[in-house]
Amino acid sequence: MPATPPRSGKPLTRLALSVSALILSMSAQAADFERGPAPTDSALQANGPFAIATTTIARPDGYGSATVYFPRDTSQGKFGLVVLTPGFLGVPSYYQWLAERVATHGFVVVNIGTSTIFDVPDARAREMAAALKQVAALAALPDTPFGSATDTSRRALMGHSAGGGGTLTAALKDPTLKAAIPMTPATTGSDFSAITVPTMILACEKDAIAPNKTFSAKYYASLSPDINHAYLEVAGADHLCPLSLAKDSVQNTVGKTVISWLKRYVDEDKRYEPFITGAGTPTYSKVDVQIGR
Repeated sequence: MPATPPRSGKPLTRLALSVSALILSMSAQAADFERGPAPTDSALQANGPFAIATTTIARPDGYGSATVYFPRDTSQGKFGLVVLTPGFLGVPSYYQWLAERVATHGFVVVNIGTSTIFDVPDARAREMAAALKQVAALAALPDTPFGSATDTSRRALMGHSAGGGGTLTAALKDPTLKAAIPMTPATTGSDFSAITVPTMILACEKDAIAPNKTFSAKYYASLSPDINHAYLEVAGADHLCPLSLAKDSVQNTVGKTVISWLKRYVDEDKRYEPFITGAGTPTYSKVDVQIGR
């Protein structure tokens, strides 16, 4: 049976670890893509160690616009590619703070604008896929500014609201992704049991636009128990918690949570696992984490 997020009350962390899974993950240790110093709680709530540069995509193909944020220093190797998509009526500037913060922790982040601010979640899923495809193709060209920084084999998606719904749909259609992060997602679908991508649903406790019981918690309950997945609910925050409008403490919680999931699954960096499995702190009102491989 799919896991159901815990009822309101004390935070709960549920881990499904097996000896065989531990052995398997240990054998895969050589594939890790560690970037940057060992994480701390305070470091994850601020910009990271990598200075970044930005560039725009001149002619977007299949989506509205894109600004790419990428680390300047590639001495530690290339970085995973993440596409970030706004919510209904949202524009990229609302999420610039998050794109920049994630990039400074060692990722190439593509902050896209949709073709129109009214695009439905399924359209946003297609636009995210189109952005991944075009940016990956551009990264292979010799004169692309972010080309030397981008590992196109390690790709992830994250989106807010309708963009979060698009993230779920895109993850359903693309099992090659390394991670998916739907934030306060909203979409018309409800069964995401066929997703095989490590998926973290980031909800916000006081979401009145896409109430968690009807949206985030329902989507989470549909996820397969066979994948690594998590449900974290930011305490005291509303539907707009990933936006620049949110207060600093909320942004810090969102940033820490998102970065930890991307680090764990895009970079295969186990140093960040305690910040996921130990997430039951006053900054969250509900926590459910299932990691078994």
